[in-house]
Amino acid sequence: METFEKLQILGDSAKYDAACTSSGVDRKNTGDGLGNSASCGICHSFAADGRCISLLKVLMTNYCIYDCKYCINRKSNDVPRARFEPRELAEIVINFYKRNYIEGLFLSSGIIKNPDYTCEQMIETLSIIRHEYKFNGYIHAKAIPGADPELLSRLGTLADRMSVNIELPSEQSLQKLAPDKSKRSILLPMHQIQTKIRENSTELVRYKTAPKFAPAGQSTQMIIGATPDTDFQILRLSEALYNKFSLKRVFYSAYIPVGDEKLLPSKDTKPPLLREHRLYQADWLLRFYGFRAEELLDEKHQQFNPLLDPKSNWAVQHPEHFPLEVNRAPYEMLLRVPGIGVKSAGRIVAARRNCTLDFAALKKLGVVLKRAQYFLLCNGRRPDGLIVNENTIATHLMSDSTVKQLSAEGVYFNDEPEQLSFFDQQPTLEDMQKCLTGQM
Repeated sequence: METFEKLQILGDSAKYDAACTSSGVDRKNTGDGLGNSASCGICHSFAADGRCISLLKVLMTNYCIYDCKYCINRKSNDVPRARFEPRELAEIVINFYKRNYIEGLFLSSGIIKNPDYTCEQMIETLSIIRHEYKFNGYIHAKAIPGADPELLSRLGTLADRMSVNIELPSEQSLQKLAPDKSKRSILLPMHQIQTKIRENSTELVRYKTAPKFAPAGQSTQMIIGATPDTDFQILRLSEALYNKFSLKRVFYSAYIPVGDEKLLPSKDTKPPLLREHRLYQADWLLRFYGFRAEELLDEKHQQFNPLLDPKSNWAVQHPEHFPLEVNRAPYEMLLRVPGIGVKSAGRIVAARRNCTLDFAALKKLGVVLKRAQYFLLCNGRRPDGLIVNENTIATHLMSDSTVKQLSAEGVYFNDEPEQLSFFDQQPTLEDMQKCLTGQM
C-alpha cells in the first residue's frame, strides 16, 4: 500500500480523538534542530467542531485487537486497514513540518498484538523524530492502557502531553460497550503518569539537566451521548479526575454514530453538539470559577438546560444571591455573575479601590452587560437608574422575559460536524503526493 493511501486511511481514523488544546509548554529551538513549542499554544486554526487542525492527527495503525462497540476501528468492523512503520511515519511528520503543513503531532494507535508492542512502536517513532531529526515542536501522545509502566515512562520523556481516554462515564457503560477494557485498566496509567510528573518536577529542581516528563501534563476524553449517563454523572466524574489526577483538560466528544449497533444510537441520530458545548462551559466553571458539580446540577436536575449556559442557569436558580453590589461584592461572588469573567472580575476589584464604579465603567472593564445587568447594582442603582435595596430578593430573575434574554446568545452548530483534512484543503493533493515521494 502506498504511503499516501495509508495517510488517508489513518488520518481519517484518528478524527474522533479530540485535540483542541494549546501546547502548555515552552521549549525553544536549540539552534541545531527543527521547530519550537510555545506555551501560549500552537493552535492557529480550528475545524467546524472546534478541533485543532494545526497538528498532524494520525494513528500508527487502525488494526486493533479490541472490539469496542463505539469505535470505528474495532476488530469486527469492516473498514480499510493500514499501518505505518515508525520511520515511515517519522519522515512524513518531518516533511510536512518543513513545508509548513503542520506545527506538531497528535499520535495515537489501535492495539496491535498487545499494549506493550503498540507502545514500543510509538516510542520508536517519537525517538526518531526527537533524536535523529531533533524536532522541538509539540507532540501529544496517547498512552496505551495495559502497557508496562517503564514503556509509559519512556513515552512521556518524548511527548509534551500524554492522555489516557476514559472513553465512557461509567464502568457499567464500559462493560456493556467495551468488554475488553475496565475502569481500573484506564485509571492505573493515569495514576502512573501523575506520579511520574510529580517525581519529575522534583528531579528538575535538583538537576536542571534532568529530562522532562510530559511537561504539558495529561488529559483525557469522554464520549457523550453513546450511553444513558447524565450530565450530572459526567460532571462529577470530571471533577473527581481533576482533583485526583491533576488533569489539564477533560475533553468531551459528542458521539457520532459510525455503525449499526443495537446498543448505540442509530446512524441517523444527530451528534449532541449542544450538549457537548454545555459540558465544556460547565467544565470551565469547575476549573476557573470555583463552582462544584453539585452546585450546577443535582440528583433532581441531572441534565443541563439547553436554553441557558450553566452559569446563567445557576444564577437564575439562585435569586437569593442577587442583585449584587459591584462596588462591595467579594471577588468570588463576582465570578458567579453571568457576563463577568476571570479577567473582568480582577479588573473590577482593582478599579474600585480608586473610584466608585457605574455601568459605563463596567462596560469599559470588559463586563458583558447584556447578561450581567440583571444581577448587578452599581452604588445601589440598576442600569435604568432605579434605586433598589440590595437585600431585596430579585424575583424578576425567574421571569420568562429574563430567561429569554439570557438564552438569546445564539449558539448554533452544523448538523454534521466536520474535521478539516489535508486532502480537501490546502495544500493540494498533487503537492501532498510530491511531498511524500520526495519531489518537493
